[in-house]
Amino acid sequence: MSWAGPEDIYLSTSLASYLDRKILVLLRDGRKLMGTLRSFDQFANAVLEGACERVIVGEKYYDIPLGLYVIRGENVVLIGEMDTERDELPPHMIRVSETEIKRAQKVESEASELRGTMRKRMEFLDFD
Repeated sequence: MSWAGPEDIYLSTSLASYLDRKILVLLRDGRKLMGTLRSFDQFANAVLEGACERVIVGEKYYDIPLGLYVIRGENVVLIGEMDTERDELPPHMIRVSETEIKRAQKVESEASELRGTMRKRMEFLDFD
């Protein structure tokens, strides 16, 4: 049985292998950021160059350019390298304008609120 040595553990848990590569960062609030990892520290604070936030609503998406972006490590849920040889999105996804994606977000938010209020109104029926 072969055990991993300290150098193997370091390489597998460190962000060093992602330096100067395009990564995707998922934040606690659900935002998805993409960019080139330029720096990081022991707290997973990270600096992305050429960063953008990808907003996806249904089959529509828009990339909001952010430029050089600093991410506080406590907000990071997941960091992963993006495969530059593959398409980033499935072919059915449609790139739209910023105003259109904001409109779609608003509609989705209102629908979500309506579902929540309908659930509250129906609680007295006790369907469980």
